[in-house]
Amino acid sequence: MQDGETLAEWPADGAVGEKPATSREKGLNRVLQILEFMHANQRAIGIGELAKGLNAPRSTTYTLVRELVEAGLLEMEGDGNRVYFGKKLYLYGMAYMRGNDLLRRGRQEVDTLSRETGETSELCMLQSGRYTIIHSSPGARPFRISSATGLQIPLPWTASGRLLLAGLDRGRIEAMIAEDDLVLPDGRKLELNDFIDDIGRARVAGYCVTSGLVDAYTKCLAAPVFSAPGKVEATMCLVVPIDTTEERTRELIALLRERAARLSIAG
Repeated sequence: MQDGETLAEWPADGAVGEKPATSREKGLNRVLQILEFMHANQRAIGIGELAKGLNAPRSTTYTLVRELVEAGLLEMEGDGNRVYFGKKLYLYGMAYMRGNDLLRRGRQEVDTLSRETGETSELCMLQSGRYTIIHSSPGARPFRISSATGLQIPLPWTASGRLLLAGLDRGRIEAMIAEDDLVLPDGRKLELNDFIDDIGRARVAGYCVTSGLVDAYTKCLAAPVFSAPGKVEATMCLVVPIDTTEERTRELIALLRERAARLSIAG
């Protein structure tokens, strides 16, 4: 079975000889792996590539993908040999947003902050051990800073990552940071001890600023959003040009902290 085959030609059955309970358990894990893999790649994926990327049996992958397509969770794209997220997942996401007070209010705060400052503004959370942009609003500058909702970035690359880990002990932080996470896009490597020290300083200061980590042109300003005293649930951040003046940076940090505090359920 290759990527050139059509949906109708995919095998109807999964792995043979497994006990029902074990099969269901493995099937659920595979479904989650499929969704995570597609989210990480942010594009339509060929079925063969998906099976290879997950190191999963082809027959099992084809069967699960077919069932997800039939359920509306995935959709066929292009020539019918690639799949991506379906409309039903979008509707589930919209329902989540309507039912989540922090996310609903956070989107409004981010959009307002972007309009007021002219800078790219984001609401970020911790998801699957990564800094994840939950909502982004572009600034008014003639050039666009790369910032996309759903984008996941290693925690050490970001100001928000330092705040999202504030309050965790060293052991938990080390467990969440892979060796590759400490390597920046330009090849520089951060020291884990320095990163952990940054987390402590950000926690005490109540905000964090990083410069030139993801790229050489921007710096990120972040402030924590609390869901309970001492518990950082999210961050609000601004992505600005790296040559932004110190005076302007201080003004933006003050505004950012005010809006994040307003969004917090408890400070």
